[in-house]
Amino acid sequence: MRRFLKNTRATFIREVGHMVRQPMYAVLMVVLPLVSFAFFAVLLEHGVTRNVPIAVLDQDQTPLSRTVTRMIDDTPTALVSYEITTMEEGERLMREGRIMGIVLIPKQFEKSILSNSQTHIESYITGTNVTVNGLLSKDLQTAVATFSAGIQIQVLTKLGLTELQAKAQLMPVRFMKHVLFNPYVNYGYYLAPSFIPMMLLIFTVMATVFALGTELKHSTARDWYDTAGESIFAALTGKLLPITGVMFLMSQFMFLIIFKVVGAPLNGSYAALLAGSLLFIMSYQSIAVFIVSIVSNMRLALSLGGGYSVLAFTFSGLTFPIMAMTPFMRGVSKLFPFTYYTDLIVDQALRGAPVIYSLHDLGAMALFFTLPLLSLPRLRRIATEPKFWGKL
Repeated sequence: MRRFLKNTRATFIREVGHMVRQPMYAVLMVVLPLVSFAFFAVLLEHGVTRNVPIAVLDQDQTPLSRTVTRMIDDTPTALVSYEITTMEEGERLMREGRIMGIVLIPKQFEKSILSNSQTHIESYITGTNVTVNGLLSKDLQTAVATFSAGIQIQVLTKLGLTELQAKAQLMPVRFMKHVLFNPYVNYGYYLAPSFIPMMLLIFTVMATVFALGTELKHSTARDWYDTAGESIFAALTGKLLPITGVMFLMSQFMFLIIFKVVGAPLNGSYAALLAGSLLFIMSYQSIAVFIVSIVSNMRLALSLGGGYSVLAFTFSGLTFPIMAMTPFMRGVSKLFPFTYYTDLIVDQALRGAPVIYSLHDLGAMALFFTLPLLSLPRLRRIATEPKFWGKL
């Protein structure tokens, strides 16, 4: 054990020296992570979609049609940016990307209402953005439903009912909705804890691949191995420790931005998040070691590591729920530590769940530590045989 610690310390000192001499380490582990964190902090600063531009084609031009237009403009999402005269004009604006929806108020709108005849309001919303589609549809329906309810209440009160009786008759059964954990439907609350850790994992993989790959590229792998007293486990441990420490420090900056700048709530255990962050970083380091050991080529390992990293967001369940995936795809989602880490953040930050419910996620991330252990024989071979050295 004492010899292992001595060899690990020697490798650790050697690796720190490499980090000081090579600026690429600082770029991969400090500069780019902080820049990406700041970018997403600015991007998600407001958190809620507001003032999506739309156009209104008012073919009636009456007080009631203008009232509907004002009510639509007063909704949180919609902003009436254009009052058009033809549908062709609205179609042109939508194709140019200047508006996301068109509202059509037909002729005889006010006359139909005053004569107790049914009328309609049409909306055309782009389906290219699912989020905008849902938000605009909801707010437009709310505005029209509120306007329609107001008309019906006026009719009922003229028939002798009180306003309270009119409201009860208009809506005898009320639907009450309670949004849990994110009542403001703030996109920053769940996108920041996913986008920013995504950057952390990408640069962890890149830095780890770079650290191992440069030993092969510059034919210094044997020197690295000898520094560790010909113990591949001590060599690997000493090389990864500085990266682990720096990236764990970056994770604290990440939490600072998520909880203080973006303003996401922290309802659970910060200690569990700290433990999860350490396991998250080490799990992706383990994957990077496995990739380098298999391909023994830095350029190819960087490509594979980058491709594997970016796939993590797709299978995390944040955009398309895991429970709605096919059984095969649900199985694939388990191959990414990011899936478990996002579950951990959602449980501890937003839901405030007891730590016991997050132990599964912590354990699942720890399972990835077996990958470098399985690849140690292969890593020893590529560190000692010159035929693996000098490749790009």
